[in-house]
Amino acid sequence: MSSPGQSDAVEEQQRDTCRRFGAPYDPPSAGSKVGIALQTQGHQPLNGLRHPAEKATCGWYLWWGDTWTEDPDFFQPLHVEHLSDRCPEIVPYLGLGPGWRVQVAPGHEDVWYDPALLRTQDTPE
Repeated sequence: MSSPGQSDAVEEQQRDTCRRFGAPYDPPSAGSKVGIALQTQGHQPLNGLRHPAEKATCGWYLWWGDTWTEDPDFFQPLHVEHLSDRCPEIVPYLGLGPGWRVQVAPGHEDVWYDPALLRTQDTPE
């Protein structure tokens, strides 16, 4: 658990990221989960995308490298509070709301809004 000063610093870092990209600040709820492909850790780049929150998830899905699979076991659930230990490089971007994508690697940062992430199966394209 982080101290109040640490969480204030993280919140300010996330707010700054949102300001840089013109995005509203929409952090994950405490206790919510991300989907993360831990087996890909160590590859580059780190990729993240955020769908709308559903049930106990915050909508973030994270993986490293150039490819992912549709395998139902590709992503594992992880509480958002553990990301500072397991994937600290994503923490500054967690305040970006649903519809945002991130790709980061040493010397590389790409952040963009993708409205397709907001579509559901019932939403026409």
